[in-house]
Amino acid sequence: MRTPSETFPQAAARELGNPQLRTNLGNATGTIRDKRARVVAELPDWQALRDAGSAIKADVMAGLDSYLLQFEEALQAAGATVHWARDGAEACQIVADVARRHDAKEVVKVKSLTTDEIELNAMLAQHGIHALETDFAELILQLDGDWSSHILVPAIHRNRTEIRDLFKNTIAPDIESDDPAVLAEAARLYLRERFLDAKVGVSGANFGVAETGTLCVVESEGNGRMCTTLPPVLVSIVGIEKLVPTFADLEVFLQLLPRSSTGERMNPYTSLWTGVTDGDGPQELHVVLLDNGRTRVLKDEIGRQALHCIRCSACLNVCPVYSRTGGHAYGSVYPGPIGAILTPQLIGIENAPTLPFASSLCGACYDACPVKIDIPRVLLHLREQAVQATSKPGERLAMRAMGWAFARASRMRVAQRVARQLQRPLIKSGMIRRLPPPFSAWTRTRDLRPVAKIGFVEQATAEDERPT
Repeated sequence: MRTPSETFPQAAARELGNPQLRTNLGNATGTIRDKRARVVAELPDWQALRDAGSAIKADVMAGLDSYLLQFEEALQAAGATVHWARDGAEACQIVADVARRHDAKEVVKVKSLTTDEIELNAMLAQHGIHALETDFAELILQLDGDWSSHILVPAIHRNRTEIRDLFKNTIAPDIESDDPAVLAEAARLYLRERFLDAKVGVSGANFGVAETGTLCVVESEGNGRMCTTLPPVLVSIVGIEKLVPTFADLEVFLQLLPRSSTGERMNPYTSLWTGVTDGDGPQELHVVLLDNGRTRVLKDEIGRQALHCIRCSACLNVCPVYSRTGGHAYGSVYPGPIGAILTPQLIGIENAPTLPFASSLCGACYDACPVKIDIPRVLLHLREQAVQATSKPGERLAMRAMGWAFARASRMRVAQRVARQLQRPLIKSGMIRRLPPPFSAWTRTRDLRPVAKIGFVEQATAEDERPT
């Protein structure tokens, strides 16, 4: 998984200078929010569904070791080959080995954040294998060398005129209209023959059923079903957190996910497959169970909530920070509030210390989350870790000194008297506007009020001692 090359404040400052981006984001997220609100309001038991989804995911995290073994056993009984991958490199190598064994120079891919997380496309390219994105938005990004900025709508930062111009320069030189139906038809014509010729398909999975070994992918275009049924070989890369215990548990999530993601009552395409069936679909199924930092996340009793995520993107669509900066500012395939808590845990807080601060802590993400992930609580938890991981010796020494002074009233009074003397040459027009290094970093963007001549306790004590 890529480590952000710049801090969130640096990336956000750049993205804020793009007014077209904010317009595109505002239009798209506003539309999705409105649709979601309407279909959620139809369900009188929506909060009960959220509670059920949260409870199921918590149960999976608590018993993940046994559920994974049960899942493996069910998959193998159904004719699938199961692989365990400790990290992205191992997972990518497994896919490359399968493709090479079948002399596949190209694989067709279902939209999958998990494969984006491990940078599968780039790794396969090193082996001379082209990974063709078949999701409409992912295809747009691939043709332009761009990357996703939204969990559900990867090309949300592009408008249809920009897409028309891109298609004209790549796959459809004769295209003139930017009508969505025309653009979709151009992509369909480009992809159809590739589906029919493909030897290997690659997918992720929205859910894996431990009880039966069933994999589930939900989508809106039908390209996923083409990838999972037409090629004779299918490789599905599944994060180990994607399990649900029983087939009946899908009932909960197949109500929560479409309403929270696309604002639909159900997804247009819900594909489920269990192992290999003679004469029906792929005749060789490989399932790669991916860790890639997830067991480390699981150890954190507060942070493990991030593994409950069902990738609906509801938190992005309500986040005031995401709606202004877009997904690229997060430097990860997981943008928005969920990315701010998931990415630092997957790659280590020291590698993304600013992401937990990419939030106003307004709580809208928690209210929107269909499985009730308490994102604000995890953000605060990770902020503490980030401070501990990145604070400098001088900062730690200063904090210890302050803690020592604040511990007793007598020490505090001495510290105040000393501060009043030291601050005198620094006060300009009633404010401290510049401190000497290393404290100058603080006053570079803010002013400080001087320590009061008479402290609050001293004032209160003096008033108590006045004769009545």
